[in-house]
Parts: sequence; structure tokens; C-alpha cells
Amino acid sequence: MDFLLQYYLWIKALHVISVIFWMAGMAYLPRLFVYHAEAEPGSDKSETFKIMERRLLRGIVNPAMIASLFFGLLMLSINPGLFSDGWMHAKLFLILLMLVFHGLFARWRKEFERDENRRPARFYRIVNEAPPALVILIVLLAVAKPF
Repeated sequence: MDFLLQYYLWIKALHVISVIFWMAGMAYLPRLFVYHAEAEPGSDKSETFKIMERRLLRGIVNPAMIASLFFGLLMLSINPGLFSDGWMHAKLFLILLMLVFHGLFARWRKEFERDENRRPARFYRIVNEAPPALVILIVLLAVAKPF
């Protein structure tokens, strides 16, 4: 454990970097869904969006989520006292909500891939606001530690 404690700031930096990539993808993927929902199924445009969405999710969003969780849990294992703080409970709950959205985005991507999307572009415009709202709350909790 002393070894990990010695590298805590490096682990924290890697956590922040991976969260940035995860959130960038979580903000961009539903935006792609907006444009994809407006494209004719089977069109060249639709097929291009399928490739973009798959590469974004598999190449950036999923690995960044895994890295974020890994480094976050590693920091919690180094400093388990954080579990006694109320702000950490709230932060973990919001992260759980973010994971729910991540799972929904992955499911919706598969629906688009099969040309089975039934939601309008407006739906994805609204959903696109959830990850940024969550990340704002998560960062405020992590930095200000209000309770």
C-alpha cells in the first residue's frame, strides 16, 4: 500500500485524464445520435454514423470509462476514509447514474446499427444534456466537498 500511496498523485492524474476522455465521448455520442436519427436508414450518411458511433464507443468511451473506474477505485482503496464523507456518497450515486447513461448509449448505438431506432432527434438532443449536467455536479462535489 505504501507503493500506491507514493504514486497517489499520478493515479489521480490518470483518473482525471480518463474521466475527461470518458465525458468527451459521453457528450459527443448522443450528438451523433441526433444527426443519425435525421438520416435515412440504409443511406450512406446513416452507414457513416454507424461507423463513427461504434468507433467512438469502443475506441474511446468504453476504455476511458474502464480506466476512470479503475483509477477511481484504486484511489478509494488507497484512501478508504473517503467512504465516510457524505459528498463521496453523492458522487458515487451520480457516477452510477452516468454508468446507466453509458449503458443506454451502448444499447441505442446497437439499435441504430440494426436500423431499429424509433426515437426522434429531439429525444437525443434532450438526453445529450444529461452527461454534462452530471459531470458538473460530480466535479463540484469532488472539488468543493460541501458535506
